[in-house]
Amino acid sequence: MATVRLRLFPHTEEDHEEPDAPTYPVRLRDLYPLLAQAYRDNYVWLRDFENDELLVGADLYEVIRAFSNFRPSA
Repeated sequence: MATVRLRLFPHTEEDHEEPDAPTYPVRLRDLYPLLAQAYRDNYVWLRDFENDELLVGADLYEVIRAFSNFRPSA
C-alpha cells in the first residue's frame, strides 16, 4: 500500500482571529485516505475525535445530506 502524506499549510498569526479556533486548511483528498485506513484498521485515536465537528461548504453539505438519505435499491 502506498504511503499517504497529510499536507498541512502553515499560517501566520494574522490569520487567526480567535486563538482557540481550529483553522488549519486540510484538503479532503489528503484526509479521507488517512481516515479510511484508521477506520478500517480500528485505530484507537480516531475514536478520540468522534465528537469533533467539521465546517464544510454549502455544496459539500448538500451532497452529504443527499447521500445520507440515499437508499440503494434491492
